[in-house]
Amino acid sequence: MGVSIRDVAETAGVSMATVSRALSGRGNVSQRSRERVLDAAEKLGFVPSYNASSLASGRTRNIGVMLPSVSRWFFSSVLEGASKALLEAGYDLTLYNTGEQPGSRESVLNDFLLRQRLDGLLAVSLELSSDEVDQLMRVKRPVVGVGGLIAGVATLQIDDFEVARAATQHLIGLGHRDIAHVSGTAEFERDFALPTSRREGFLAAMKDAGLEVRSSWLAATDFTVSGAYSASKRLLASPGGRPTAIFAASDEMAFGAILAARDLGLRVPDDVSIIGIDGHDLGPLFGLTTFDQAPRKQGETAVRMLLGQVEGDGAEAHSGTIEPEFVVRSSTAAPKAARRA
Repeated sequence: MGVSIRDVAETAGVSMATVSRALSGRGNVSQRSRERVLDAAEKLGFVPSYNASSLASGRTRNIGVMLPSVSRWFFSSVLEGASKALLEAGYDLTLYNTGEQPGSRESVLNDFLLRQRLDGLLAVSLELSSDEVDQLMRVKRPVVGVGGLIAGVATLQIDDFEVARAATQHLIGLGHRDIAHVSGTAEFERDFALPTSRREGFLAAMKDAGLEVRSSWLAATDFTVSGAYSASKRLLASPGGRPTAIFAASDEMAFGAILAARDLGLRVPDDVSIIGIDGHDLGPLFGLTTFDQAPRKQGETAVRMLLGQVEGDGAEAHSGTIEPEFVVRSSTAAPKAARRA
């Protein structure tokens, strides 16, 4: 017969309730009592039964994470941070990848989540309709969003409009007037409004500075290095003149722009300055100026927000905004004309 929580309590000289609080890390337990419980558990070789604790508490110690794709750097980085925080807290993770199939998202909302095998849900970069929000609320579990605003749900995000405006203003402040923007196509609006928000931030900064925006310099592609490479190559090789700077809606798109410039024999930043948003791990290798939004930290913080609700008996969580760190590297500089003046 295995060692029980009663055996640990008798060995430590404390109540079973104290043992439960000490081992779970929840509730008020003195440091001395906690040490006695941990020593007794180690001595007896006690392993907590999560099945038993789940039956007693009504919790599964399982958190769902719902996101559009695991192949994108931002999503996978948020997932990495969330996974780390859940592992440290002793929770399992169930991943719901809505993917690019139209029916996947509907299946997750209408079927899997309603099975209620979760203590809570983390929704990453999902722009949900009012009907989809209603479906999500039917789960009757705490929900925290990351990156995409969800009505009635605490969300952790950056202000994409303001960050995009700040990125464009950096280029304008260096003296650039001919600035292009590389962003996502309409299909990316299905899951998150990032492309529109960052495009509007770019346009607002240009308008405030009294600068013209050429329609041909608003390039739309996917959020990949290869997609941005092709779009940027067309921009920079245009017979009608090329921009002196490019603001890319993501770091991976900025990498594509840098590679396109180099393949065309252009020097970065001497011939064209390039800036992105994200804080990608490869940013230093490319010398990319960017706004680092620390996605792994976002994942960890969102998990703490969610577990605060799960373990706090329904404690209300409040939305928060991440302030990205502006990182200046070698990919941006004043245009040649401004340096000669």
